[in-house]
Amino acid sequence: MAGKVAIVTGAAHGIGSAIARRLGRDGYDVCLNYRSEPGKAEELAAQIRAMGRDAIALYADMADLASVRKMYDDCLSHFGRIDLCVNNAGISSEVYFLDATEEDFDRMTAIDWKGLYFSSQYAAKSMIERGIKGVIVNLSSNQTEGCWPRATIYAPTKAAVSKFTKNAAMELSLHGIRMVAVAPGYTDVGWSEGDIRLEAASRLPFRRFATMDEVASLVSYVASDEAAYMTGNTVLMDGGATLPVVAANDFV
Repeated sequence: MAGKVAIVTGAAHGIGSAIARRLGRDGYDVCLNYRSEPGKAEELAAQIRAMGRDAIALYADMADLASVRKMYDDCLSHFGRIDLCVNNAGISSEVYFLDATEEDFDRMTAIDWKGLYFSSQYAAKSMIERGIKGVIVNLSSNQTEGCWPRATIYAPTKAAVSKFTKNAAMELSLHGIRMVAVAPGYTDVGWSEGDIRLEAASRLPFRRFATMDEVASLVSYVASDEAAYMTGNTVLMDGGATLPVVAANDFV
């Protein structure tokens, strides 16, 4: 991937940082987006530069399209091109339907859906202007397939991401640009011991969560030339969490 440039949103921590690190190892120069953790983003940029690649950390709040536009302008000013866009940034605030407020709704949809939509548009336009047959990877979720409590805002935004991926991929195919969604399930992002979410691992077929590096590996694959005939689909990676429930995980 030498000479290719990737932009990763929400890259300062969690899955986004694992994706950015993996792309650096794959040979990409990387633009790292952050909103609230500039120190972590700069540290990761230094790690990628130590791999022999170029990397910069740029601020943008995905709910603020002016700052997203500026991030793309700054990325293009520095690198001159974008070959891969990974729309990872998102929030997953949990709130019961009857307790949800307009503020909850607007903030989550602005980041997880609206921000991703226009980030994709900015990336695609930059590719088309430069004749680049690039790739856009959107982070969806297995919540498009199953139902969890306190997710009446979050899950529909991810369903929108998966449906958007299909429609946009159809249009972008005319320009040789691929768009694919990756839908992880429970992923170990470093939750503290005692976090109630950790209890879910024992109810999964593999009795563990995905690692961030496993998700990053999938993103790396779908962005690679090995997946050159893949576009418009959502690749589910949840360790079988949405398979039919088997009582007590007893397969005997």
